[in-house]
Amino acid sequence: MAGKKPDYSRAAQWESYLAQQAGVCRTPVLKGFYAAGIPPADTPLAELPLVALDFETTGLDPHRHEILSVGLVPFTLAGIRPAEGYYQVVRPSGPLTEESIALHRITHSQVAQAPPLEQIIDELIGHLTGRVVVVHYRAIERPFLDLAATRLWGEHCLFPLIDTMAIEARWERETWSKKVRHWLGMRPASIRLGDSRQRYGLPAYSSHHAKVDAVATAELFMAQVARHYSHQAPVGKLWD
Repeated sequence: MAGKKPDYSRAAQWESYLAQQAGVCRTPVLKGFYAAGIPPADTPLAELPLVALDFETTGLDPHRHEILSVGLVPFTLAGIRPAEGYYQVVRPSGPLTEESIALHRITHSQVAQAPPLEQIIDELIGHLTGRVVVVHYRAIERPFLDLAATRLWGEHCLFPLIDTMAIEARWERETWSKKVRHWLGMRPASIRLGDSRQRYGLPAYSSHHAKVDAVATAELFMAQVARHYSHQAPVGKLWD
C-alpha cells in the first residue's frame, strides 16, 4: 500500500507569500531576499543550502526588547562552515542591564563601539538569502528580524524556517509514551539547546554567544536528522 502523501500545504503558502512579496517590496535587499524564494517542498534535506541563525537579545518580547548580537553559520548535512559565518555585536538604543551583561557577557564598552542594527541589517539578510534558516526556538529570530524590518522600512521580513526545539518537542514530549509519562506526573524532558544536544552525545558549549549557539544549533539539527529522519526526507515536512 502506498504511504500517506506528505502535506505540503504550509510550504505552498510560503511559496505564494514569498512570490507575492517579491513583487510588491520596495526595499532592494528585501526584494532580493523574497525573489530568491525557497527550495521546493519535496527537496531532500541533503540537498538544502542551510544557515543556522541565533540572536542574543535583551529579552524575549520583540516589541519591548532589542537585539544585542547576531550569529550565523552556513551548512549542509555534509558539514558546517564556521569560517564563512558571521558575528556582530549590535548597539541597542537603551543601556544594558547588569543581568544582561552577566548573561550575554557583552559589555557597555562593546556596545558603545558596535553599529546599530540598521547599519548591519542589509548584510544580515544577505547571508540568509537563498538559504533555509534553522533556529532553536522560532519565537526569537523571525519575529525580532521582522519587527526590525517593519520599523526601518515599513515592510515585513518573514520566511519559513526549521526549528530544532520544535523537532525535539515532537520526539521528547509529543509521542504516546512521553504523554503517558506526563499524565503520570513525571517531569517532561528539557528541550533547551544544551539539554537537547546532550541527548545526542554532542559536546557542551558555552551558551549565550550568538555564533557559538548557531554552530550548536546546526550540529543539533544534523544529529536530529541522523536519528529521526533521513537525508532524503523532504524539507516541507519540517518547515514552520
